[in-house]
Formats: sequence, C-alpha cells, structure tokens
Amino acid sequence: MKQKIVFKVQMNCERCRIKTLKVVSDADGVDSMGFEGERKENVVVTGDGVDAATLASCLRKKVGHTEIVSVALAK
Repeated sequence: MKQKIVFKVQMNCERCRIKTLKVVSDADGVDSMGFEGERKENVVVTGDGVDAATLASCLRKKVGHTEIVSVALAK
C-alpha cells in the first residue's frame, strides 16, 4: 500500500537539499520525492513500504533537524 510521508527538514543551503535528496533516494521503497512549502523545507516522499521513523532518523544524522509532519495513504 502506497504511503505519502511529509517531513519538515531544516535546510540552510543548497548543499543540504542535495544531501536530503541523496538520503531519501537511497531509502528502500521510495517511488517519488519532492520539495514543497514556502521555503521548500517540506520533503514529500511517496512509496510502498517506506519506514518513516528510520528515514527521519537518517535525515537527522546526515542533514539536520527533521520532524515527521504527516503519514497518509497515497491517492
């Protein structure tokens, strides 16, 4: 079952955005990802079998402060 997960990641520079994309793309089960929000601080991940807690932990280690905003079934 596909999930849509939204993370809020503290990204201060373009390099942080590149790190974020690399971490998310390396995760298992990710089909698509993108940025949204006024300052592009929200990362939207869509996929099947994505573990939100593990992905948030990886983002915290590699990029910076990360929080899970929402987890919902994708339409």
